[in-house]
Amino acid sequence: MLRTFLRALLKPFSFVPAIMMMYLIYSFSAQDGTVSGNLSYRISEIIIESADEAFELNWSDSEIDYYIERIHYPVRKLAHMTEYFLLAISVSFPLYVYGVRGLWLPILAGGICVGFASLDEYHQSFVAGRGPSKKDVAIDSIGIAIGVLMVQFICFLGRITVFRPLARRKKEHR
Repeated sequence: MLRTFLRALLKPFSFVPAIMMMYLIYSFSAQDGTVSGNLSYRISEIIIESADEAFELNWSDSEIDYYIERIHYPVRKLAHMTEYFLLAISVSFPLYVYGVRGLWLPILAGGICVGFASLDEYHQSFVAGRGPSKKDVAIDSIGIAIGVLMVQFICFLGRITVFRPLARRKKEHR
């Protein structure tokens, strides 16, 4: 009885990580183009400088700048994919907890995430130095698909390796 009550009370909190991810994504999108560009440029700089140091490449400053410019765009797009990958995971797990299974999980979780990505791009049309991009929604969708499929796979593995054997043991003890 207490267990059921606590489950019913705490279940809605499973959506808190998804709401937090949405807030984080919205916050990044609210940054003007210069701030956003500088952030991803700095990350690109850290990657290149770390590679130069780790692999003892001894690149000159001009070579470092060249490679930073080369990876800046992919770093930005990978950040998009990663944000939406994490959003998809944080949306999919609570839906799974609420019993959404099979084909409905990617449809519902994917729909929520792609819808949010579209609204986020629309939001960017009001931010200085930013603009909406269908290409970004497509890139976000790749992260969403990977996240949802990963959750489905993990939940499937959990069902066959953990919960099915537990259910068998429970039946045997009755």
